[in-house]
Amino acid sequence: MTAPMGDPAATVVDPAEAWAGEQEPARKPEEPSLSAGEWLSKNLFSSAVNSVLTVVFTLLVLLAVRGLLNFTFSEERTWRAVKTNMRFLFTHAYPQEQYIRIWVCVGAIAVMSGLSVGLLARTGAGISLKKLSMNLMGTGGVIGLGILLREPSAMVDDEGMALHGDPAAAVGDSFVGWLDANALAVLGVLVLANVALAAWFHLQGTYLRDGPEPRVAHGVLMLASVGVLIVQQYATGEIVRESFADAMADRAWWWLGAVVLAGSGAALWFGLGDARRRNTFVPAIHVFFAGAGIMVLSAWLYPWGHYAFLEGEFISEPGSTVAMTTKLPWTVMWALLVGTFLLGRALSTAGAVSRLRVPLNLLWVMTPFVLYWAVLRDPDLDWDHVLSTDIPMAVFFAVFGGLVVWYLTHPRIGEAGRIMAVVLVGVAVLNWVAAYFGWYPMLQKARISFLLLAVVALLAHNFAGDRTQRLRLVAAWVAIMAVFHWLVTLVNSPSTVETPTDALIGGFGITLIVAVFTLLAAFPLGVLLALARTSKLPIFRVLSTAYIEVFRGVPLITILFFFTLIFNLFLPDNMSLTDIAGATIGFALFSAAYLAENVRGGLQAVRQGQYEASDAVGLTTVQRTLFIVLPQSLRVSIPPLVGQVIATFKETSLLAVVGIFDFLRIADKVISAQSEFLGVKREGLLFASFIYWIFAYNMSKHSQRLEKRLGVGER
Repeated sequence: MTAPMGDPAATVVDPAEAWAGEQEPARKPEEPSLSAGEWLSKNLFSSAVNSVLTVVFTLLVLLAVRGLLNFTFSEERTWRAVKTNMRFLFTHAYPQEQYIRIWVCVGAIAVMSGLSVGLLARTGAGISLKKLSMNLMGTGGVIGLGILLREPSAMVDDEGMALHGDPAAAVGDSFVGWLDANALAVLGVLVLANVALAAWFHLQGTYLRDGPEPRVAHGVLMLASVGVLIVQQYATGEIVRESFADAMADRAWWWLGAVVLAGSGAALWFGLGDARRRNTFVPAIHVFFAGAGIMVLSAWLYPWGHYAFLEGEFISEPGSTVAMTTKLPWTVMWALLVGTFLLGRALSTAGAVSRLRVPLNLLWVMTPFVLYWAVLRDPDLDWDHVLSTDIPMAVFFAVFGGLVVWYLTHPRIGEAGRIMAVVLVGVAVLNWVAAYFGWYPMLQKARISFLLLAVVALLAHNFAGDRTQRLRLVAAWVAIMAVFHWLVTLVNSPSTVETPTDALIGGFGITLIVAVFTLLAAFPLGVLLALARTSKLPIFRVLSTAYIEVFRGVPLITILFFFTLIFNLFLPDNMSLTDIAGATIGFALFSAAYLAENVRGGLQAVRQGQYEASDAVGLTTVQRTLFIVLPQSLRVSIPPLVGQVIATFKETSLLAVVGIFDFLRIADKVISAQSEFLGVKREGLLFASFIYWIFAYNMSKHSQRLEKRLGVGER
């Protein structure tokens, strides 16, 4: 912009600088840092109604926490049943002499996880020291409050039975006894007093304007309510319990942990200024590694106890550390996780992300198949059949299919390529029809290979390109055939691992296996169903709609019973599905229907202009769908997709209903049937619930981070 002539005060603005200033992205204004009192005033005690709700909700939470703590740590709980059957809960009857295979699988997952996080994860700001210090102080405070809320341990006699006193005499002896009998009434009075106090301040017009009196008064009533709950823990009653001093002494390790956590948080809070607290960040992955390292170190130092059930014998050594067969493998797993993370960061710094991203993602897809069929099963290969049949067949389909892909991806193939693709589809269909009527024998993997080649032939013209592009597609086909025939050979080979049940593994291991294979099969099927339901072709739209509505309208347990008990009746005499395979197929078909609707919602969120722009640049329908429509629709569908993933993971607990020894069935039925722990169910069910919650919560938090990184819901 040029200054007007005759105006000496005018300044000349450089157009480049003006353009750069206009292009600077807008930033969200930084929120002010509030003190503890200001935060309480703004979020919890901003009005009379909020004050009452805060106090009432706090009391309800304290009552629930107290009940959970007393239930969990009660002398009536037999947690030794869970500790002793930990191997059963996670792997069921997998042979102890081959347990190294389990640790190999866990190690492979640790290596893949560490390498993926180090190589592909974006390094954000991390966790601020302010948030870290608040979390440390909050965790320490919660532990300390839990120590006080938990009732004292019961006194036991020589036979280990709890001692009982005279409750009537205890109530009449002291105020503590009276408080024990009338605790709920006292809490009700305190809540009513809080309501009256809030109304008084509100009527006086002094709420939060003339000083901290309202907050102090509400705080006093809240502390009085907490005091009633704590005093009630140590009241004399029917069961004779240890004294307050003895209870606190018995919980010295818990107090030490609470003091260390709260002290560390307070040291960070008061040792740094407000600006440094908010602007100094620690990588979140380092916090995770530190927490995991502390847990692993505790296995070597803290006497968690050695419990096991080996060869029909119960082992119980409460005063020792865990067995070497447990703490050593977990230490190795932690070292592998940290080491591969550092390797991934080094590769990322060296610029290898673009070259390793696709292979690493493909490796993640292949890992479940390899670990289950190659590592856990330890297949007994018939090398004569492998050399005479399997390898020649794999070579034939790799070479023949490679030539077909090379020919059909030529830029000027024209109608001849489409005719050849239709012929291959006809051959693939003929093979399956012949198998049904028994016209000629053919191995099942040959039929599947022809079917895969027919699908590739139909899609080949969408990926036509130059010589380099065609060579890459041929190499991809050869790799697919090599991996596919290798896996089919492993599946068809008998396992050398002998278990007392039909399932190779049980417990939480089978829960994870079914969940992972279900999602690997359900997600692509759900995407295809969503695309078919939004298709302009009536045949695809009608068939996909019928499939989705049928499977969404039938209970999941009915589908599981059908595929585990009835489906084998429709198969030829020489074919059958195991219970695990049938259950996985049922889960996959059921979940695919719900995933399809989630993806369809994302497809409808893509604007029409995206389709028009794709047509304008000459993209085919397949290219437009793969590169333009699906990435946008899947990004929008992340919240419902993750919700369905969590639901599928939790629904695997229905495996117990169809007779599979999954995590829930072992916790509910197997442990309680042991002679040592007859009738012990609550402990196992509570532990199973906790494990399910841990996994579901972590999936939810990862989904939130992914949404934030991709900007879901933002323009």
